[in-house]
Amino acid sequence: MNLEEYFQKLSWGAVVDLIAFLVIAVLLFLFFKRHQVIRMAIFLAIYALVFIAVYIVSQLIPNSGLTITLKVFDYMTIFLLFLVVIVYQSDFKVLFAKLARGSGKVYDNDASDEALTTAAHEMVTACQNMAKNDVGALIIIVRTAVPDRILDTGTELNAIISSGLLESIFSTKGPLHDGAVVVRGNKILSAGCFLPLSKEVDIAKDLGTRHRAAIGITEESDVFAIVVSEETGVISVVQDGKIVRYMTPERLLDEIKSAYNISAKPKQEIAKKRERKKFI
Repeated sequence: MNLEEYFQKLSWGAVVDLIAFLVIAVLLFLFFKRHQVIRMAIFLAIYALVFIAVYIVSQLIPNSGLTITLKVFDYMTIFLLFLVVIVYQSDFKVLFAKLARGSGKVYDNDASDEALTTAAHEMVTACQNMAKNDVGALIIIVRTAVPDRILDTGTELNAIISSGLLESIFSTKGPLHDGAVVVRGNKILSAGCFLPLSKEVDIAKDLGTRHRAAIGITEESDVFAIVVSEETGVISVVQDGKIVRYMTPERLLDEIKSAYNISAKPKQEIAKKRERKKFI
C-alpha cells in the first residue's frame, strides 16, 4: 500500500483524531511557551514527530519488524505523560482552578457606587497609614464568587469596611494580622484567611509571602489584591498574577474603583447638571 492509497482509505474518524492531536499539540506548546520552557516543548514535538513517523511506516510496510519499537514508544509516552504531570502539577492545578472560576459562595452585592467609593477611600486611607507604620497587609477584593476553601480558613466578620477596622485587623498585636482580608462590595467577609502561594519561579526575590499569596490567588480566582509590604512600606496591587508596585494614593484609588467597576460617567453628568442649574 502506497502513501496515496493510505490517505484515500482514511476515515472521518481518523481525520478528527488527527485534528484533535494537532489541537492538543498546539495547546501543549503554548503551555510550555508561557512557562518559558521551550526546550521541553521542542523535545516533545520531536518525540511526537518520530513516533508518528514510526507508526506510519509500520502501517505502510507490512511485516516491518517495528513491533518492539512501537511498544517502547507506547511505554515512553506513558512515562512522559506522568513526568509532565508531576513536574507541572502546580501549573495544572492553576489551570483547572481557572476553568472552575465562579464556584463558591455568591454574596449579594447591593452596595451603591457611593458606598463602594466610600469603601475604596477607606481602604486607601488604611493602606497609607499601615505603610507609614511598617504594618503588612493583604486585602482581597472579590468580584464574583468567593472560594469556599479561602473563607473557611479565616474568621467570618461580614462588617462594613472602615480604615480603623482594617488597621486593627492587621495590627501585629491582633490574632488575624498574618492572614488576608476578603472583601466583597463594601463589606469585609472574612479576616485571617490563608491563600495559596504562587509557584512562579521568576518572582522578584525581595517579594515576601504576602506578595506570593496575592499572586497565587489572582492566578486561580477572579479577584483583585492589595499588598502592603511590612519591610518597605511599598503598596502593590495584583491582578491576573501580575503585580504592579509603588502605588500612590491616587493611583491606588483608581485601581480599586476599576476593580469595583465604578462608573464615573453618571457622576460627571450630575456635576454638569449642577453647574447648569447655577446659571439658570
